[in-house]
Formats: sequence, C-alpha cells, structure tokens
Amino acid sequence: MSPDDFDRLQSLMASRAGFRLTRDRMKLAEHRLGPVARREGFETVDAMLGSLWARPVASLGWAVIEALLNPETWFRRDRVSFDTLGKELLPALGKARGGQPVKIWSAGCSTGQEAWSLAIAAQEAGVAVEIVATDLSQRALEKARSGAYTGFEIQRGLKAETMLRHFDQAEDAWIARAELRAMVHFARANLVDAPTDAHQFDIIFCRHVLGDADPARRGEMFDNLERRLIDDGCLFLGPDEQPENDSIAFRPVAGRKGLFVKSPAALRRVA
Repeated sequence: MSPDDFDRLQSLMASRAGFRLTRDRMKLAEHRLGPVARREGFETVDAMLGSLWARPVASLGWAVIEALLNPETWFRRDRVSFDTLGKELLPALGKARGGQPVKIWSAGCSTGQEAWSLAIAAQEAGVAVEIVATDLSQRALEKARSGAYTGFEIQRGLKAETMLRHFDQAEDAWIARAELRAMVHFARANLVDAPTDAHQFDIIFCRHVLGDADPARRGEMFDNLERRLIDDGCLFLGPDEQPENDSIAFRPVAGRKGLFVKSPAALRRVA
C-alpha cells in the first residue's frame, strides 16, 4: 500500500465514519484489507484500492472501512465498570424507573461481548433492562447476533461459573442462553449520524471506540451521545478516556474512572 493510498483511505474513513488511523498503522491496515481483497475477487490490496478509487462502489467502500475499524473486545472488559453498573447503578435506576426496564445502549459493540456482559450484569442484579447494541461493521454484528463464541473467547473475561450459568456448550462453541438474548437487540449504526428520533437511554457504554475518531468529528460524536442520554443518565467511556476537550456535554463522576454524567451546561442548553 502506498502512502497516497493510505491518505485516501484516511479521507474515506473520516468522511463516512468519522475515524482516522495514524500513519504508523499503515502495515496493519494492509494486513486487515488482505482478506477483503480476496473476498471481493482481487489478487492484491493495491488492485482492490485502485478499483475503488477508479469507480467508487458504496458496498466495497464500506467493506474496506469496516475492516479497518478496531474490533478488539472481550467479556467484562474493565471489570470495575461492570461492578459499578451491577452493584450500584442498575439497582438505583431500577428503583427510580418504577419497575420499567432500564434502557442501555452499547455503542460500538463489535462482536457482542460487551452487550452480553451488560445482560449478565442485569440478570445477576435482578433488574429488567432493554439493551440496544450497535456497530458499524456488519460482519461484527453477524457474530454478535449469533451469540456464539469459542472456548478462548468465552474464557477471556468470564469466570467458569458465570460462563456455565449463562451460556450453553454446542460442540466447540458457547452459545448465549435465551434469557440473555431476550434482553439484547443488535443493529447497525454510525456514531457520526445525528439522532433522527427522540429515543433516549438511561446508560450508554461507548468504551474504547472513539480513540481513533477523527479529531474534527469527535465533538460531534459526543454531542450525538449526549442527545441520546436521558438527563439523569450515565455515560461509560474507557477508564483512561475523556470527552472532547471543548465538549460541554459531560462531566466526570468523582472516584469513578470512565464514568460521566451530563454537565449543568448541557442540561441548561436543552431546558
């Protein structure tokens, strides 16, 4: 892959998805695009990109973008966040909502481990929830919807007792049980798209997603998250992540790394 091709990929990702890769990840990008090129019938990545630049095809463009997104995830990643959710937030919100399901959004759910971890936390807390899990990658969502994971994947983050309680073994795969599936709905969504309806969530998990966001689009993404969060709701980012510097949407919760609520300025803006 030439530097010029990489720069054009950057522009494609930034314009359509709001993400950008650093130049030191050029070789990684070429490695990830190899399977896409073979799947699409091209002998090389360069041939695929040449075809894309000559005749932009939406489906091929999105396949390229999806392959470059960071898919890294595992069950109960950043365990402290799930402890805070299950032991503190869900019981409090369940009581405050008067028995109505607590609505949770897993934004950038990748292959689904985060969404199933949220469902497990809710079931163990005895709180009714409705979880919407979204991602830009159709291939990641296909795996997430299957609820099927290898032995390595299922043990990455889950204790044996939890694994056996919430998943059934089928040959070499571990399958999420029906009671978990009833809590989660998977859908494709782009974080740069402004909300087109009034649907809001009590809790949003958007962790380890926006680190590769184009700096020019990060503020826009955080504003979209803020619009989707109910006024007394909570946003979870990664433990070392922060909202955009000039964003007025969120303020941190003291003593809870990665946990944010709406700022007074954001609440006044919509009052």
